[in-house]
Amino acid sequence: MVMRDAQAGPRNEEGIAAVLAILKQSLGDRLQTGQAFREQHAHTTTYLPSQLPDGVVFAESVDDVKTVVKACAAHHVPLIAFGTGSSLEGQVNAPRGGISLDTSRMDKVLRVSPEDLDVTVEPGVTREALNTYLRDTGLFFPIDPGANASIGGMTATRASGTNAVRYGTMKDNVLSLTVVTADGEEITTGTRARKSSAGYDLTRLFVGSEGTLGIITSITLRLQGIPEKIGGGVCAFPTVKAACDAVIMTIQMGIPVARIELLDEVQMRACNAYSGLNYAEKPTLFLEFHGTEETVPLQSEQFAMIAAECGGEDFQWTGDAQQRAKLWKARHDAYWASRALAPHLAGLSTDVCVPISRLAECVAETHADIVEHGYLAPIVGHAGDGNFHVLILFDDKDAEAVARTEAFVERLNRRALSMGGTCTGEHGIGQGKMTFLEQEAGSALPLMRAIKHGLDPNDIFNPGKILRPGV
Repeated sequence: MVMRDAQAGPRNEEGIAAVLAILKQSLGDRLQTGQAFREQHAHTTTYLPSQLPDGVVFAESVDDVKTVVKACAAHHVPLIAFGTGSSLEGQVNAPRGGISLDTSRMDKVLRVSPEDLDVTVEPGVTREALNTYLRDTGLFFPIDPGANASIGGMTATRASGTNAVRYGTMKDNVLSLTVVTADGEEITTGTRARKSSAGYDLTRLFVGSEGTLGIITSITLRLQGIPEKIGGGVCAFPTVKAACDAVIMTIQMGIPVARIELLDEVQMRACNAYSGLNYAEKPTLFLEFHGTEETVPLQSEQFAMIAAECGGEDFQWTGDAQQRAKLWKARHDAYWASRALAPHLAGLSTDVCVPISRLAECVAETHADIVEHGYLAPIVGHAGDGNFHVLILFDDKDAEAVARTEAFVERLNRRALSMGGTCTGEHGIGQGKMTFLEQEAGSALPLMRAIKHGLDPNDIFNPGKILRPGV
């Protein structure tokens, strides 16, 4: 199913040739057409096939972005924004060819306002670079998707991560954007004010649009104060359901946990082997609490009581920064740890999100599905907000294995939708989940198409993503 939606579309050969000539003349060596550059900018960390652009522009300024947009618009040539290439649903592929617009050189922090707890950055700034820059201010940017993604890419895909249960996702932390639209002009979507009733919420429209409505050129973000005290720990459970029940009870009791991550027994086995850990190979929760010297131990004690009630083992808690860093490094390396279980196999990483009250049911049914069909498929999730991921390892050269894998993905998405959930909590739609978006959006899909057509009438911005062509 996902493979069908990722098929290549018709190419505008004459237009592509014209745009390449224009950009070569106006941008010089900021345009690259070599095979290695093109392959790098079609790279996608999923089993969807790479679809190369015809050229790559390394934009260094807003004027560069405008030049590319105007050329592509004039000749109806596809334009695909590229941050760091860490997307999981084929967002950076070029199914109709065209230009990949790499914003990694637009990497300046433009302004910091410690008093207002906000910052404005160019799209190529990565989350790690931003937090390094902010370190001396006592502030940090909390959205942590694991990969060292660019802020522009995180905004475009409405990224989330391990801290979302306390700090929200990108949609909660973006105050304003500047965006180059299809006419080649730059607009500002909002102000730095923390609330507004003025007009349509254009900021939220572009957050999560996956580059299909315009090119983001700057982002104004909320910041948070670095907590006085941080504590974290690990707790194993006899079953996935027991671990999820502990998560649900923790959230419903209002314990202000900052991170609460679920890893099933297969994922724990992978992490132990890959990261040199020796935890029990059982369904496990990784947790972190942010607060003061007084509140963090109290929150940990409250969780320990909940865990015991749900059948959990002793909660191993620590305030040591090095131990916590090792724990979360292992969590962030979960994808590579899972791939190391069977390096000869391909991996399809997929995610869904359900209301917190249905999390235990959805994860337990998914776990049973994996066992019943004999898949090698670790589960890991941002359990505090009902979002979990499954990485299915399979032989992508075997047609039957591909069909079984895609059947599992379809069952998982239908399961989440039937529980009032969504087909993706943070991976986005890209090429891989267009069919499931149609099922989820239903009668709202024509309105999405109308918005796309109104802002991008010639379909130059990342065509073949989010909305399936020809439907």
